[in-house]
Amino acid sequence: MNIRAYFRLLLREARHVSKDSSLMLILLIAPILYGFMYGSIYINKGEDKIRLAVVDDDGSYLSRQLTQQLDSSPMIDIVTAGNLNDAQEKMYRGDTQGYFYIDKGLEKNVFSLKQANVSLAVNASRFLPSSDITAVVTKICLTVGAGARKIFFSKQGMSDAEAMAMTNPINLDYRPLFNESVTYGTFLLPGLLAIILQQTLMIGVAASLTSERENNTLRWVLKLAGNNLSRLIFGKGLFYLIVFMTFGLFFVSVNFNVLGVNVRGSYLSLAVLTWLFISVIIVLGMLIGSFFKTKLFAFQVLVFTSYPIFLITGYSMPYQSLPKLIRMCADILPTTPFLKAYISVVQAGGGISDNIPEIIHLIVLWLVFIILLLFRLQYLAGREKPLEQLKS
Repeated sequence: MNIRAYFRLLLREARHVSKDSSLMLILLIAPILYGFMYGSIYINKGEDKIRLAVVDDDGSYLSRQLTQQLDSSPMIDIVTAGNLNDAQEKMYRGDTQGYFYIDKGLEKNVFSLKQANVSLAVNASRFLPSSDITAVVTKICLTVGAGARKIFFSKQGMSDAEAMAMTNPINLDYRPLFNESVTYGTFLLPGLLAIILQQTLMIGVAASLTSERENNTLRWVLKLAGNNLSRLIFGKGLFYLIVFMTFGLFFVSVNFNVLGVNVRGSYLSLAVLTWLFISVIIVLGMLIGSFFKTKLFAFQVLVFTSYPIFLITGYSMPYQSLPKLIRMCADILPTTPFLKAYISVVQAGGGISDNIPEIIHLIVLWLVFIILLLFRLQYLAGREKPLEQLKS
């Protein structure tokens, strides 16, 4: 192993990036900037004070208690409406995200053990507010209704235990694991930071190799590597591995703390997964960059890949629910196995032994990409016109 050759390639790549403002921006500034900018959007993790109109046509103690319970919830901000038409108009104008209608006779029906009806209409064009309102209102209705039934049974001479058993014969012990607050931000942030790390690395590496083609310096770099393609790949990639492992450590130690994301698993397991993932992305980025002739075109194409990659990896939509063709495309991307293993470590407390299939998947992709890259670089080096006295 020629350590000096690797060191020369490492320094040459560092100079190459430092002299190119666009590469500096995407590789050294964008990861930190995007990590805090996009992460800060979800720093509060969930929503609160969602406006909900309430129409109470019963006017009873039970209906007032129901309204008070809704108003005391940190998730809902009650807006009083004069009648049903007024409540509907408020929702149509966007003043509220829905309305809750309490029909006349609610208390009478509940205490006579008859079915009592309330109506909830939500603006489902926005998924999160409608889902959160529905969950809170359902829970409060069940709680208030059960309390009223318990009072009724207690008045019939039953003990508290008997009244509770009659009111709630099946007790559900609901315990959300890992994401205890059940908020969208807690779910999204780890994957979002991983995607930022991946995309800035892949775009930067691809653009860097494309600039070698554009400047006709690929053969010169190969000569610097002793005409060894493997040494060229690992020497150039060493710079990006060091830089982005540092970014990965920064995200876990700084961004995660600032954004309130807990790492439940081993930091060593997370480091091994990140190292393997970055290694695969570096090779993939070089392979992709070898097919572009200008750096500008590489930027223009790759900058639009972030959202499609995020969508097809099975993170925002369950993998098994994706169309078969999309799943096949997702399996080609290292993002798919990495995100699964990454979330397992960060949120579920998993380790290396719990993610062996994902690790094997990443290793197989790395081997395939490295073989393809070797053939591609050999082809490009053979076609490049030799230039004498080319300076780095």
